[in-house]
Amino acid sequence: MDRIRRLPTGMVWGLGVLPLALLVWDTLAGNLGVDPVRDIEHRLGRTAVYFLIASLCVTPILRIARVNLVKFRRPLGLLAASYAGLHLLAWAILDMGLLWPQMLRDIAKRPYLTIGMAVLVILLVMAATSSNAAIRWLGPMRWRVIHRWVYLAAPLAVFHWLLAYKIWPAKPLVILALVAILLALRLPWLQGRLKALPQSPLKSSE
Repeated sequence: MDRIRRLPTGMVWGLGVLPLALLVWDTLAGNLGVDPVRDIEHRLGRTAVYFLIASLCVTPILRIARVNLVKFRRPLGLLAASYAGLHLLAWAILDMGLLWPQMLRDIAKRPYLTIGMAVLVILLVMAATSSNAAIRWLGPMRWRVIHRWVYLAAPLAVFHWLLAYKIWPAKPLVILALVAILLALRLPWLQGRLKALPQSPLKSSE
């Protein structure tokens, strides 16, 4: 774990573009199935959720395993916002053909699209305020308030995924349960229990 902590943040960006590269490869190779547009949209959206969950894992890993991966949280969050933006672009361009009136009507009429847009706005605001300059400009307190909206964005993102289907597949349900656990680990009473856990030998070597 100590080796993972010492990895440069550039490694996260390098790994982060792999899902996009694989999607481009599958698109060019014709490996997407009977509805390529839907597959492109769904893969980009799922990848955004995966990176969002990975960013939520940083704090529990620190509290439970005493491994500090905080420096990776910003690139993970930015990757989540980037894939969410690509997910929207795929829907707007490939699916809707940039028909803005129809797009606005669909967003207002279809709950899963309304929720998806709300999640995207939250992620984009967080991405826009993720820099050190933004922290100095906003101040630590206001910055924390803005970035705590991730606790709403994460479950809403999974609900957006679920509502996009007429039936609820097992995979997003499992991911929703994981999100619930990650959020529960931030409850004050549970944080106290985590702090009382025996110190990991890894911390003594930091």
